[in-house]
Amino acid sequence: MKCAIITGASAGIGLHTAERFLKEGYSVTNLSRRHCPVNAVNHVNCDLSVPGFLDTINAQLTPLLQQADEITLIHNASRLVNDSALETPSQSLREVLEVNLIAPNTLNYFAIPYMKPGSSILYVGSTLAEKAVPNSYSYVVSKHGTIGMMRATCQDLVGRKIHTACICPGFTDTEMLRSHVPADALDSVKAMSAYDRLIDPDEIAETLFWAAQNPVINGSVLHANLGQVEN
Repeated sequence: MKCAIITGASAGIGLHTAERFLKEGYSVTNLSRRHCPVNAVNHVNCDLSVPGFLDTINAQLTPLLQQADEITLIHNASRLVNDSALETPSQSLREVLEVNLIAPNTLNYFAIPYMKPGSSILYVGSTLAEKAVPNSYSYVVSKHGTIGMMRATCQDLVGRKIHTACICPGFTDTEMLRSHVPADALDSVKAMSAYDRLIDPDEIAETLFWAAQNPVINGSVLHANLGQVEN
């Protein structure tokens, strides 16, 4: 059995990724507070912002991992807030890091012992994982950390035939994007792409599926952004 475990597969990139892996015959499990609307996806309710979240789902996850011949773990869930380095107290930063970095580490620590050759760990990063813009302080910090975690994971998995990569989407048409970008500013956002459009979530889902099948990209950062226009 091939098993895909995806955080935040209730909407956006995570939902489309769940559908893509289902299409290929994977058993797909969503880890999030909200249910995935696709009935074939196994939902495990948890709050990644709570430090002890794994304790509440251990019994549900363990049989899935034990039965799997190949596991793809996709760290997709992410918290985005508009904040500034000048105004962000450490507790607020910790809350973002809990979801964006600590939860992936918790799941890696738990799942890696069950992973057989051919398995993979994929991280969903961001264009902001390798650059910064104003008023996205904690998100930028955490996404830079995501790349560091992926690269360190790659080095520590040497010899196990488990590969890893970080896929960094550009502006993708998701509810998260639309909740942070006013409708009257969407045209300006589209203009930041060389294709003058938003990325379809299916395009990122396809990239993640491809990455899971191709260990040659082990340790790679893949920018999936249609080519961003730099000003």
